[in-house]
Amino acid sequence: MKYDTTNPPQDAAPLKHLSIVIPARNEEGCIRATIEHLDLELSLHDIEHELVVVDDGSTDRTWAILQELSERLPALKPIQNSGEHGFGRAITYGLAHITGDAVVIMMADESDDCRDAVAYWTILNQGWDAVFGSRFIQGGGVIDYPWHKLIVNRMANFFLKTLFAIPLNDTTNAFKAYRRTAIEGCRPYLSPHFNLTVELPLKTIVRGYRWTVMPITWRNRRFGVSKLKLKEMGSRYLFIALYCWLEKHFSRGDYRLR
Repeated sequence: MKYDTTNPPQDAAPLKHLSIVIPARNEEGCIRATIEHLDLELSLHDIEHELVVVDDGSTDRTWAILQELSERLPALKPIQNSGEHGFGRAITYGLAHITGDAVVIMMADESDDCRDAVAYWTILNQGWDAVFGSRFIQGGGVIDYPWHKLIVNRMANFFLKTLFAIPLNDTTNAFKAYRRTAIEGCRPYLSPHFNLTVELPLKTIVRGYRWTVMPITWRNRRFGVSKLKLKEMGSRYLFIALYCWLEKHFSRGDYRLR
């Protein structure tokens, strides 16, 4: 495990271009604001970027809105997932189409703060392979988090923190940042659904990439309906967590960073 917030690595190559991957399914009520605010924030900080938005089988006007926006926002690159649908599949499809040397994964519903994406870029440029946001450390926070989901979230993250003996208490949150080298080093991806949010950070840790944590804020969506179904995801989260645990203890370092 390579975790040390006080001593950033000194041997990492400088980053030049940031990719944002956003999976979107039936997000017509919020996708326009998400894209416009994010593009503006990154531009204000002179961050060269692309916004890879993956339409994952939307049946509303999501794709039409993305096409309209792309005509006036050069950084926007909307693509359609033509294969099987699923949150994890959409992200994996998006990662296969990025051109940046770093990537931030964000939600389409504007629950993630675009100012935190700027902070991710800044910290990655200190030399880290990955930066994991936490809503549950000093400086972080949540707004209007459904209480039943909050309870399940804290239990799941306590389990992962204990199982892997890591100082990370928000592993399940999708909003994280990676150098492209870490993303490529974590292949192949197994998770077709929301369990990819667990697979990516755990593989990054288990395979020896250098990572740190920063506080982030989250607010509940104001439009649309959440796609996460807790009853469907429990066994999938457990499967991928145990898969990564087995890799850590029994793969004899075959997948670790050399």
